[in-house]
Amino acid sequence: MNNVGLLTYLVFLPTVAGALILAGADSMYARRLALAVTAAELVLSLFLFRICTAEGHNVGRWLMSERHDWIPRYGIGYILGLDGISLVLVILTASLFVLAVGVSWRSVERNVVSFHAVLLFMETGVMGVFLSADLFLFYLFWEVMLVPMFFLIGIWGHGRRIYSAVSVIGLYLAHGSITGIYTFELDQLIGTHLEYGMSLWLFAGFLAGFAVKVPMFPVHTWLPDAHTDAPTAGSVILAGLMLKTGTYGLLRFGFPLFPQAALAFLPLIFTLSVAGIFYAAWIAYAQDDIKRLVAYSSVSHLAYVVLGIAAWNEVSLAGSVMQMVNHGITTGALFIMVGMLDERAHTRRLDQFGGLWTKAPVMSAFFLLFVLSSLGLPGLNNFAGELLIIVGLFRAHPYIAAAALAGLVAGLAYLLRLTQKLLFGPEGPSVAGHGFPDVTGRELAVLIPLAVAVVVIGVHPAFLLDIISQPVKGLMDAAVNLHMAGGAP
Repeated sequence: MNNVGLLTYLVFLPTVAGALILAGADSMYARRLALAVTAAELVLSLFLFRICTAEGHNVGRWLMSERHDWIPRYGIGYILGLDGISLVLVILTASLFVLAVGVSWRSVERNVVSFHAVLLFMETGVMGVFLSADLFLFYLFWEVMLVPMFFLIGIWGHGRRIYSAVSVIGLYLAHGSITGIYTFELDQLIGTHLEYGMSLWLFAGFLAGFAVKVPMFPVHTWLPDAHTDAPTAGSVILAGLMLKTGTYGLLRFGFPLFPQAALAFLPLIFTLSVAGIFYAAWIAYAQDDIKRLVAYSSVSHLAYVVLGIAAWNEVSLAGSVMQMVNHGITTGALFIMVGMLDERAHTRRLDQFGGLWTKAPVMSAFFLLFVLSSLGLPGLNNFAGELLIIVGLFRAHPYIAAAALAGLVAGLAYLLRLTQKLLFGPEGPSVAGHGFPDVTGRELAVLIPLAVAVVVIGVHPAFLLDIISQPVKGLMDAAVNLHMAGGAP
């Protein structure tokens, strides 16, 4: 299907609005236009969902695509593709940006105009990453996405992006020398027959670049510091979306392009992922800053996503994609609630709180729901994704699955400590002796959609699995060597 314009509008509408915001000088104008445009992005993404599912486009490579010549001399095309995997991530992106504007309505008081412009520029970058079907275009949006985040949190001065760039160029040259066709188009690059040694080097470059973004242990150390300095909206976008670009890159590009090399790297990937699960849980338990605790939990949770991708069978891949969405919802919600606590108490130190269950019962109920979701309570969203990952791992790598299952138990410790101290412990200095405001109407408007998503996906995950099942099968066919080795059902 070729619907010219819809995907392009989805990608570039925020950039146009960001430019209009910079051209104006009024803070309220910036807030209102940012809210209107992010809401329009959400409506457009839901419209795409409706027309793709209503027309029954559940077969083939893409549900929707756009293809235009860009720099044909070098095989660079403007190619956007939407399948079930990118569709759910696009809807998640649009939803979280609306909420990011909502939580910033009162918390951001300085440089309001530039803040909202930067936020919209970042939405273009994230949308472009999830929709690119050309490696050059993907890398371009990957870089564009990082620039606004640098300005939002002021610390994005590191990474391994150069390794990914070298690997992209190396694959481009290798494919051209073999076939005589120099192109960055994903569909043509998949299946390129590379020398084994070259494929190892190229996959290592992709892995290095994506591992930092996930982030995988031990290249995760930037994440807690980034969250500490970021505003609430920055943390929501960083945890809910930008980290997913790393796992998405492995899923969409790394493993399908280099299946034999990926198979050789499996022991390293499994080792680092399992180590990350336990290490992050241990460090999270020791945190007194609530935001850093939630940040370390992301390292642990996303390690499960990487494990599911590495196992490479239908069950584990479906679980990983589902968990990308679930983590974005749950962790985004927890960062929003930490921001609400910080607005009221002007601190995020856990020992300053306590007894919130009686002081702010509605806020406490939402917080408990999101913590239980993060714990993987049956009936809530994270349970279904984690279960599929574990089951998929058991089919192919039972010992790794057993270690991952033990990691879920380790995660109970820091989340139960957080809940006990924050909600039910003795009242801390920020709570005792004075009123602690419960949630406002604006905050309810942000929290209710997240809570509904947590429950709906937990109770009825099948609708999400139906969307992603076909592209998951396509990914397995693309990486046939992993398909055969991974114990496909």
